[in-house]
Parts: sequence; structure tokens; C-alpha cells
Amino acid sequence: MSVFDTFTKQHDYLICVDSDGCVMDTMNCKHFYCFGPCMVDEWGLDAWRGEILARWNTINLFSTTRGINRFKGLAAALGEIDGKYKKITGIDALVHWAETAPALSNDALAKAIDSAEDADARLVLQKALSWSKAVNAAIVALDESLKVPYDGAKEGLAAAHLFADVAMVSSANRDAVEEEWGKFGLLEHTDIVLAQDVGSKAACIKAMLGFGYDPDKVLMIGDAPGDCAAAEQNGVHYYPILVGHEKTSWAEAVTTAYAKLQDGTYAPYGAQKKQAFLQNLGG
Repeated sequence: MSVFDTFTKQHDYLICVDSDGCVMDTMNCKHFYCFGPCMVDEWGLDAWRGEILARWNTINLFSTTRGINRFKGLAAALGEIDGKYKKITGIDALVHWAETAPALSNDALAKAIDSAEDADARLVLQKALSWSKAVNAAIVALDESLKVPYDGAKEGLAAAHLFADVAMVSSANRDAVEEEWGKFGLLEHTDIVLAQDVGSKAACIKAMLGFGYDPDKVLMIGDAPGDCAAAEQNGVHYYPILVGHEKTSWAEAVTTAYAKLQDGTYAPYGAQKKQAFLQNLGG
């Protein structure tokens, strides 16, 4: 049964919301303590640990590629490492898979491994899967004090739920985000959870539009360019949670953005918010 089979449209409006770095203040710690270090360990890169981790964080957190899918981020980082530090066997196969696969998840990667005919390709894909599983385990093991919502995020979800259906749209691991949102009562203000296992954010928004929402009454809230792109690909509005200004961003969503969405004046406001968003990321 698909997750969409249990969803029922209840409002004319739809608010799609990312999780890590948007609702949950977990993005930095997951990259600092899980994603980057697990890559260093999997590929034996400890001799250059400091430089490589700094570059990982730039790619995934502090640039216009913030929030990139984990496998795309891995391919980008290993591609640079292959040219600067250490030969990465099969790197071209990993880059190709990350760029062309219809789904980027552990299950999709396992299927790619089974169908790989080249030994180097199979090796790099196996290592990528091993890395991804290690990341998931490391995230589960993170100190619980590190995994909390941003101030104002729960209130922002609750305010949205008063007039709209709310969908979590995340590229993170389903078990992790459901555990995090459940712990803090965020699922009470959420009607459907669309995580990494469902498909890309753009595909998830497209599927939700299939329930009959007018795109002009749909808002994607996120903190990364990929969230903005997913919204634009589907012709829906985008509202950014600015890195370093999360509390004020959520407050403005409640006081301003939701009202403009409902009175049909969101487009010019959204254009201003996008410009501020890109400037905040240095783009």
C-alpha cells in the first residue's frame, strides 16, 4: 500500500514542509557528526580529515547546494577527493548513478548493485550503501539533546494546520524523521509524511497536486535551493526558512506568509523572499 492511499484531502490549501534544517535543528549536527565522518571512515580518508570535512560541510550546508540529496552530495565530494587527495575506485559510476537514477535511496542503490556488471561500479555502489547505512546508524546514536525543533517551528505547523493540509516533504530517512517529529508532537499537525523512500521532493509535491489542489494555493516551506526548485518545478509557491534566522523566519510565516497565500497576493512577496534566501546562502 502506498502512503498516498491513506491520505484524504480536507482543505483547499496545502503546506509542504521540509524537515532537517527547516523544522528540525538537526541538519548541522547530522553533517558534522554523521555524514562527513562516515565518508572519511568508509573510504579511508583520515589523512585529510580536517580539509575533507570542511569541504563536505561547505557542499552540504553553507552554499547554494545546501540540502542536496545525500548521494548527490557524496558523489560531488568524492569526485573532488578523487582529483585532489586519493583515487576513488568507480567514482564515475557513482556520479552517473546519482545523476540518472529515478530514485536516490538505499533500496534503489541496492537494486543498482544487483544489476551492476562492472566490478569497480559494484564496489563503489556497495561502499556508498555501506556509508549510507552507517550514516543512518550514526544519526540514531546522536545525543537526543542535539535533535530538537527550531523555536517557532511547532507553532508554525500548528498555524498552517488551521487552514491547510500539511505534508512533511523530506529527503531524509523515514524512520529518523518520524521518530523526531513524533517525539516533539509535530506529527499532530501533519497529515502525511513523504520521506526519502517515497521519491524526490518534486515528485512528492506533484503527487500531492494529484489530489486536486490549485497550485496557487500550495506552499513549500524549506531551507535549501532544492526545496525551492521542487516548488518551482510544480508551479507552487516557496517560503524560505533562512539559515541562521530560523526563529524569525517561522514567526514571519505565521504573521505574513500564510495570510498572503490565503488572500492571493503571495507571488510578489515570494519573489522578494527568494531573493533574500539566495543572498543569505551567498548565491
